[in-house]
Amino acid sequence: MARQGSDDPTPPDDGQVVDIDVSEEMRNAFLEYSVSVIHSRALPDARDGLKPVQRRILFSMHELGLRPDRGHVKSSRVVGDVMGKYHPHGDQAIYDALVRLAQPFTMRMPLVDGHGNFGSLDAGPAAARYTEARLASAAMLMVTGLDEDTVDLVPNYDDQFLQPGVLPAAYPNLLVNGASGIAVGMATSMPPHNLVEVVGAARHLITHPDATLDDLMRFVPGPDFPEGGTIVGLDGIREAYATGRGSFRTRATTRIEKLTPRKMGIVVTELPYLVGVEKVVEKIKDLVSAKKLTGISNLVDLTDRKNGTRLVVEIKNGFNPEAVLAQLHRLTPMEDSFGINNVALVGGQPRTLGLKELLQVFVDFRI
Repeated sequence: MARQGSDDPTPPDDGQVVDIDVSEEMRNAFLEYSVSVIHSRALPDARDGLKPVQRRILFSMHELGLRPDRGHVKSSRVVGDVMGKYHPHGDQAIYDALVRLAQPFTMRMPLVDGHGNFGSLDAGPAAARYTEARLASAAMLMVTGLDEDTVDLVPNYDDQFLQPGVLPAAYPNLLVNGASGIAVGMATSMPPHNLVEVVGAARHLITHPDATLDDLMRFVPGPDFPEGGTIVGLDGIREAYATGRGSFRTRATTRIEKLTPRKMGIVVTELPYLVGVEKVVEKIKDLVSAKKLTGISNLVDLTDRKNGTRLVVEIKNGFNPEAVLAQLHRLTPMEDSFGINNVALVGGQPRTLGLKELLQVFVDFRI
């Protein structure tokens, strides 16, 4: 048992001492904390597909007039405006969210147009004072209609400003760009999809409200990752589209080439989602040193910003390139798994949604 105000030598004004149950107090405090994390930080809204920090960044940039036809401004200015007006949390957390919105290898359709070093799969971004940002064209479709009373405005953390509780979102952003986040007792992990396919499915659902999952999967056969790669097997994807949970494997895009008249090699041009070239190179070198991977004579990384991913794995004479490639798939991140867990907020409550439910929530919202 604990007594309220027991650390204070002076008794309460009314002279009463209130006994509370510590276990009950902790239970209530943890519940309030978990609800706060779920609503205010970790999970996206099923309507616009954004977490609160992402929504506040886009709204703040819209208010600052940082449209695609205007010049870039320092990222620090955007971060300061968001933190001061709408998101009273750490500036680094806000900048991390801003960076992610600008990374073309993370987002299928980046919502922020970044200028400067916004990082890569193997290296972090430059500090906010060195980079610049403005809204991307896709973001303008997220905020269009804000001035037409299309969505409700809610007070910010100190009741000085108004902010949208959700953005108008002219396209199904949650499916197009995916989402990831860890809340308390739940998490979300959603892959990105092709815009044309998702919009086609949404239009079909509007004209055919009783459409089946198979009908919708004719438009959306599976995820579409920004950096490419090959999806291996569709069973896990169909399960995820039906129930909201499932997993599938992605594999690097490769081809076997004759590097010289006497030397064969494997050329890697695309890697699984969020797998960096340096991670693969390091793993291959470790396996070769440990003699767990054989048949490789050299490894040349020709990746650059202009030509994209190009990793050349030279094969020793006498080894079958197909057999070496099978080892690479089995032992390195050149083959990776992606677990789908479609958890999003619907009416303020976290729900696990299949493909039809995700599209239905968006269509109902837009109507």
